[in-house]
Amino acid sequence: MNPLPILEAGPVNDRRRLPSWFRVRVHPGPRYQHMKELVDGSNLHTVCEEARCPNLWDCWNRGTATFMILGDVCTRSCGFCAVATDRPAEPDPDEPRRVARAVRALNLGHAVITSVNRDELDDGGAFWMAETIRAIRKEHECSIEVLIPDFKGSHSAQGQVFSARPDILNHNTETVARLYRPVRPQGKYEWSLELIGRAKQSGLVTKSGIMVGLGETLQEVRAAMADLTAAGCDILTIGQYLQPTPKHLPVIRYYRPDEFKELREIGLSLGFRYVESGPLVRSSYHAEQQVEQFSSNR
Repeated sequence: MNPLPILEAGPVNDRRRLPSWFRVRVHPGPRYQHMKELVDGSNLHTVCEEARCPNLWDCWNRGTATFMILGDVCTRSCGFCAVATDRPAEPDPDEPRRVARAVRALNLGHAVITSVNRDELDDGGAFWMAETIRAIRKEHECSIEVLIPDFKGSHSAQGQVFSARPDILNHNTETVARLYRPVRPQGKYEWSLELIGRAKQSGLVTKSGIMVGLGETLQEVRAAMADLTAAGCDILTIGQYLQPTPKHLPVIRYYRPDEFKELREIGLSLGFRYVESGPLVRSSYHAEQQVEQFSSNR
């Protein structure tokens, strides 16, 4: 496999304008409107809206969304994330039921659930994530993917979610080891790897995601991939970091579509069983297609 010299050098691009391959068509069709009405009417949150995902229009028009539980305020202040940081409200005991009802109303074949970090709770919100999985199982037959925080490395908190047996256990590593302090100041690279490893040992299908464009080198991306495969990660997503506001970390460079294809090849060569890599790829983008293709290859 030929190396990518441009990735090695990590040049700074013109960050004032997005490259042409980031153009997203805004099309609020009828399925988008239905999703919007259902989410708003059920008093639910989606990471699609809170994190300003560029794929919102595409996903919602396909009738898919990632539900975000435990509110829309996070206890952490990651350098890349647009979700508000403050002290959150108390968990809503009825939220798992409302999420489950929404999943049933949408007749989802694959439901994706994530949450904000709730470090002020003893278990980081693990109980409510497990309760949401159980509530969906009671209401609707579908596969369930959860995108969980690191729970500050707590084995007991992680175990609560593992025991609810989601079909896919996703935890985003987000970036390479060297950049963890500015990107995830309240997280630890080791916590993320250990979480993936423990989930795999529990018999779960494991998934993680990383962003590129924050100043990492190809060697560092490769090393992060190798660390994840060594931990037992099955599925990897790779996408371009986009600066949500001027207060967040700047984009150091934009990767070209062909470079994302090369990163996918590297990931597969390192042992991932499925890799989704592209400029607009996010951890839950095309998640339903990932689980279908992954299941067919098991």
